[in-house]
Amino acid sequence: MTTERRMPAFDADERTMLEGWLDFHRQTLAVKCEGLTDAQLRTAAVEPSALSLMGLVRHMADVERSWYRRVLAEEEAPPLYFGDADPDGEFHLTEADTWQEAYATWQAEIGAARQAAAGFGLDDLSKGRHRRTGERISLRWIHTHMIEEYARHNGHADLIRERIDGATGD
Repeated sequence: MTTERRMPAFDADERTMLEGWLDFHRQTLAVKCEGLTDAQLRTAAVEPSALSLMGLVRHMADVERSWYRRVLAEEEAPPLYFGDADPDGEFHLTEADTWQEAYATWQAEIGAARQAAAGFGLDDLSKGRHRRTGERISLRWIHTHMIEEYARHNGHADLIRERIDGATGD
């Protein structure tokens, strides 16, 4: 599998630009994971952290699910990898956890996120509410937050990948 990253158009309207940057950052995380074994993808960044590339992908599957399905569309979509007993469960990997499952789940959540977002304008407020503030949130805010979330974690992914096999790049 080779992921091709596409730069967003330089002259797009706002929605196309936001969704283009979001897709660019989704693709960047996929690129950082390419060509590695399951064991390498489970490799933690540095002790005592449990942060790994596979953990980041599982985390982003849950983040996509939370913002687009639970908050935006107000779907009943419980967390996939974490819960009250293990709030960081997406990062607590075992030998049974595979890239195939993590990647498929992440891609399914991206597809569900795109479908949910398609029914909203950028200024439309979410059907659900922010879990901490109780406020409804615009799709514009969610898209912007997701770009920030991916960009931050892609920085982590850069460092983890370099530690695993020395690969660097943007």
